[in-house]
Amino acid sequence: MATVAAKWEVSEAAPKIGSVIRTDKETLLSGEKAAEIREIMEARGVIVFPQINLSDDEQIAFTHTLGTFAHEDGEGSKDGKDAVYPITMDESINPIASYLKGAFFWHIDGTMSEKPILASIMSARALAQEGGETDFCNTYAAYDDLPEDEKLAIADLKVVHAMWRSQLYWRPEPSFAELQNWMARGSNTLPLVWKHRSGRQSLVLGATALEVEGMDTVESEKLLVRLRDWATQPQFCYRHTWSLGDMVIWDNTGTMHRALPYDHKSGRLMMRTKLEGEEAFA
Repeated sequence: MATVAAKWEVSEAAPKIGSVIRTDKETLLSGEKAAEIREIMEARGVIVFPQINLSDDEQIAFTHTLGTFAHEDGEGSKDGKDAVYPITMDESINPIASYLKGAFFWHIDGTMSEKPILASIMSARALAQEGGETDFCNTYAAYDDLPEDEKLAIADLKVVHAMWRSQLYWRPEPSFAELQNWMARGSNTLPLVWKHRSGRQSLVLGATALEVEGMDTVESEKLLVRLRDWATQPQFCYRHTWSLGDMVIWDNTGTMHRALPYDHKSGRLMMRTKLEGEEAFA
């Protein structure tokens, strides 16, 4: 008896970033395509699974097919079991929703860690009537397209990252107590150019980038902003406009992302899982 071929259609989302995979739940949950998914994610940065409509338990199961399920900072577990994490501005659902306001600015998750998460997987459960899209940029492609003299100039630079810097983007005049609370998270010094074990290189930028080590404050800010502008040019970017049931996975080690503004009372709700990091910044 002939078997029915699984649905598996891969196309580009944008020239330098993003793939769209049209498939079915059974194929994803079987794990048969896990290695190919990881290859596509590393090569393209972002994968969209349109309206795949995975339940929370199915998303958890799918995450396990790709690598080690991440549990960090209170995320990823509930009552000792793996769990999805709600991304929402509704504090009745997520009590620390205000912390997520930093997500509206370009960033990489995990810049305060030695080994950042490998990837995030996010599913759309409820949408805002307007806004709420997610932007992604390919920091591998952005590095590759830099002029050679620029690559040489930044090759060995180190950047101090601090969580409090990203919070100032949305709350530029915090109380002293708020600032102290943010600063308690400390800082982390990272290479500006991440030399991955694969041999590829990417830029490490984003809202947590505080200053280039050993550089004048003004020149440091000019360099970080100029490189962010470079990396977020249209040719390196993909904007995802969500439909209910969409699931998107992105390589956190080779992309930056941000949410676009929306009405925080809209009920927009995303459910996120993560893959544990496998490689330290280097």
